Amino acid sequence: MNTSTLLIIGIVIYLVCYLWYGKSLERKVVGADNSRPTPAHSKFDDVDFVPSHPAVLFGHHFASIAGGAPILGPALAMAWGWWAGLLWIWFGNILIGAVHDYLAIMASVRHEGKSIQWIAGKMMRPRTSYLFQVFAYLTLVLALAAFATSLAYLFIARPDVASMSMWFIVAAVITGLLLYKLRINFVLGSLLGILLTLGAIWLGFLTPLSISYKGWLLVFFFYMMAASALPVWILLQPRDYLNSYILVFGLVLGVVALIFAGAKMELAGFSSWSPNIVGGVPSPYWPVVPLIIACGSLSGIHGLIGSGTTSKQLDKETQGLIVGYGGMLTEGLLSSVVTVTIAAFGLLVFKEASGKLSEIGVVAESLKEPLYLGKNYVKAIGAVGGPLGIFTESYGRLFEQAFGISAQAGTIFSSLWVSAFTLTSMDTGNRVLRFAWEEVWDPLKSQGGRLYRAITNRWLASAIPSALSVALAWGKAYNVLWPAFGGANQMLAAATLLTVALWVLQLGSAPKGHVKFIIACAGALWFTVFAGLWWFLFAVPSSLLVRGFVVLEILLALIFLYDFYRSLQNTSSLKAKYPETIKP
Repeated sequence: MNTSTLLIIGIVIYLVCYLWYGKSLERKVVGADNSRPTPAHSKFDDVDFVPSHPAVLFGHHFASIAGGAPILGPALAMAWGWWAGLLWIWFGNILIGAVHDYLAIMASVRHEGKSIQWIAGKMMRPRTSYLFQVFAYLTLVLALAAFATSLAYLFIARPDVASMSMWFIVAAVITGLLLYKLRINFVLGSLLGILLTLGAIWLGFLTPLSISYKGWLLVFFFYMMAASALPVWILLQPRDYLNSYILVFGLVLGVVALIFAGAKMELAGFSSWSPNIVGGVPSPYWPVVPLIIACGSLSGIHGLIGSGTTSKQLDKETQGLIVGYGGMLTEGLLSSVVTVTIAAFGLLVFKEASGKLSEIGVVAESLKEPLYLGKNYVKAIGAVGGPLGIFTESYGRLFEQAFGISAQAGTIFSSLWVSAFTLTSMDTGNRVLRFAWEEVWDPLKSQGGRLYRAITNRWLASAIPSALSVALAWGKAYNVLWPAFGGANQMLAAATLLTVALWVLQLGSAPKGHVKFIIACAGALWFTVFAGLWWFLFAVPSSLLVRGFVVLEILLALIFLYDFYRSLQNTSSLKAKYPETIKP
């Protein structure tokens, strides 16, 4: 098996899935209707509710859901082997991930841009909404901590990329001013934004930025707080739009390079059922693989982002399919590129870093042996910049073989790509946490007064999750933080699927087969992740704070499942109770 064959198989799978299942969901389940005003128009406020050009919105959404997650997860999962990773990526994308993302966005659009947490309360009972809010909060805080840890490692290893990333933020702010305040021509503004991006890369080369690990965490704290509190047009929309050019360019180049390279898979397709991944302990393929690959296959955070920011910017309902469903399939393609690239060129990276590996007792040449790979892979990638580092270094070698470009240039480009999207995930996630915090205090809104305004102040609501995530990241343990986040994230996806299944039942016109299939997938995912969380709790050494998060997640998951079961028994009352969202 070579890189060309694997990528072509993946692309064909995703195209067929989009044209068949995606279109069926749009027509038969949702009944997308452009005559309905979306929340971006009906609730326009020029801060959060802003109709966006479909290209800009796809860029924002894709950059927000992709980030570093579909790279970090598959890069860690290589410890099982590349076949083991690809099967879950493709399977999860097709059956769960894309369906989850699209329906979460459209359910929010039909409920005035409300979050999926709020919708859960409407579909089930008020307490469910609060439980969902807490669950979502915990999940996103763990995600931000894992992102901050992995990105700090990358910035320490590549000070030039760190500087480029900071200058890129400046370029995005200027682009936002040009497009949204000066309202210059969209094409001209886009071209200027691209030129500013190139300028940021040039300045990054000239002014490398070296900061300690904890210093970077403090930078991330202030960045996440500010970026999530500012109006979307200042940074979020323009930066994500510019990011989309980098990501699409990098993704297309990666696909083309892998197809033309036709390189052999040097690492094993399968190593063992229980390689040493999570916390250095044997990690069984089932139920741990969903916890590790996480967003590369499916992600509950996508539902939070889709219902938290994307639904508030959707110009027309028919744009939801390409943004939500298409965005998830594109992310799956990205994860496939990551897996195949590391499988083909990761061994070369390890051999070139044999000196660093020998210092930690790993023999680079032996990593081509399946059992040795499973036992030592996670330790080995720590010597080359962690999971993000092994991908960027492998991507550089791919560039060199496919295009004759220096490996260093390819590594720098992919590092910028990874850092830009990880930062996007961090500030978008923090913004969603701000929305969640504000919704929790909605009962006080009717009373007004200083108390409500103080509690829901957007700067305070942004600072709290930023501080919590940095506190978790202080200990550097990404190989523990990531699976803990992955477990919470996948359980959140199951909760979102169960919620949108009730919404689909409320619509009343969806084929029974679609509804039953969605519920079956959600149930199987819930059971798998529940087992994974129990395994993590008793098998993996971790801090008291992380273990407390996991225990709380288990309890919340049980209560949520009970609430869903009771609501499923009374679905006939949903149509009468909430008729306003039923399609005509």
